[in-house]
Amino acid sequence: MYSYEDRIRAVELYIKLGKRVGPTLRQLGYPTKNSLKGWYSEYQQSLDLPVRYAPRELKFSQAQKAAAIDHYLTHDRCIAVTMRALGYPGRGTLTKWVREAFPEARRAVVGSVGQRRYSESIKQAGVMQLCTRQDSAQAVADKLGVCRPTLYNWKNQLLGREASSSMKHINPSPREQERDELERQVESLRREVRQLRLEQDLLNKANELLKKGLGVDLQLLSNREKTLLIDALREHYGLPELLGQLGLARSSYFYHRARAAMGDKYIQVRQSIAEIFESNHRCYGYRRLQASLTRQDVSISEKVVQRLMKEESLIVAKPKRRRYASYLGEISPAPENIINRDFQAAAPNAKWLTDITEFQIPAGKVYLSPIIDCFDGMVVSWTIGTSPDAELVNSMLDAAIETVAQTGERPVLHSDRGGHYRWPGWLRRMNDANLTRSMSRKACSPDNAACEGFFGRLKNELFYARDWKSATIEQFIEAVDSYIRWYNEKRIKLSLGSLSPIEYRVSLGLAA
Repeated sequence: MYSYEDRIRAVELYIKLGKRVGPTLRQLGYPTKNSLKGWYSEYQQSLDLPVRYAPRELKFSQAQKAAAIDHYLTHDRCIAVTMRALGYPGRGTLTKWVREAFPEARRAVVGSVGQRRYSESIKQAGVMQLCTRQDSAQAVADKLGVCRPTLYNWKNQLLGREASSSMKHINPSPREQERDELERQVESLRREVRQLRLEQDLLNKANELLKKGLGVDLQLLSNREKTLLIDALREHYGLPELLGQLGLARSSYFYHRARAAMGDKYIQVRQSIAEIFESNHRCYGYRRLQASLTRQDVSISEKVVQRLMKEESLIVAKPKRRRYASYLGEISPAPENIINRDFQAAAPNAKWLTDITEFQIPAGKVYLSPIIDCFDGMVVSWTIGTSPDAELVNSMLDAAIETVAQTGERPVLHSDRGGHYRWPGWLRRMNDANLTRSMSRKACSPDNAACEGFFGRLKNELFYARDWKSATIEQFIEAVDSYIRWYNEKRIKLSLGSLSPIEYRVSLGLAA
């Protein structure tokens, strides 16, 4: 405790030295940094310091102090026991009270926290009575005047923790040894049987609840799935052995259990995702699903959409493709490859692409011939038939020419080297409409990659994803025609800002 003069001298020197703590403390040799700053704060309020501080109020009453000391004396002079029993005070405070009440025991209190010292002979006698007792261990402890934990501590010190607490059967007979060995073997077999039964029950529940195969590796399951298995088997097995078998932390189990009790906050989102997926030919991946939800004012990350799709088993089919070839040889001179794999267009009706693809269903073969606009991927015109003849491509070309007849636009029309695009009827129509021809190199499908990409999307999203065994030719043609109209009017393209081709043109003011 510093006097008033010491405190005011320290504050004045602190101010004189420019409020620098280090030089002030080095010159005075006192107090601490925090004390000096506290004194200065008090000085700022009234330009002076209190002459003396009011004594602090006592935290504990005299009755509480007397009760604590009495409990300490009557319970083997153990400070820890007194603190746990009364709930007060701290170890330092109780030690201080004991020192004040019993100054002659100061050394004992400081060195051994008031514990009694017992000779080795007493300890040995106590351990002998414990190991050869007929009564309980508590009775032996009461007889010696110590607590039961102290008695077991003596046994651990003298015999080790592995020693048995009872030595009544020191020399068992051979028959007893054989019986004990058989009991250990039976117990070991019971544990093995229980372990095998536990593994089998976990596999059965994984197959029943999670639709996993019986050969599934349980360690590869997610923590949420492991929690479901544990909850299903809690009535038959203990929680520790279930957690150990599945390799799941206790905290993770209770976390996922609490999450499950809160309910699924994505119920409405799951329904929306399923509806969008089903209404769009089951072909939308997580990116286009997320864009569709955004258009419905539902803000959700792509990773969550991926997880929900996996949980709802919404999988886009990706089977192998078959390609139709219409090449008949060099039956007429081929024009130059003007497009040269540049499938970007600054305006509509600048670059067109065309090709023929084949669909083989149980009812027969169907052929599609479209014209694709490089500006936004819109299908300008298309024909669907059962034969890849001149009428199929010529009628498609006539429909496309009608779309630009009024505007006077003359796009470049690119195709492969198929015979359809070298026949007289095709060439005459191209010349009459003043369209520019462009052809891919021989057997080089990447030269017409944008059109091939449209065929791939159509087959993945419509053809491969369905079973056409019961469909007729007319029904299949109607389905393809409906898909192309949906493709132009509603199907989202991320490259167009999550708009369909027609929506994109309307947004630019290029279509009504």
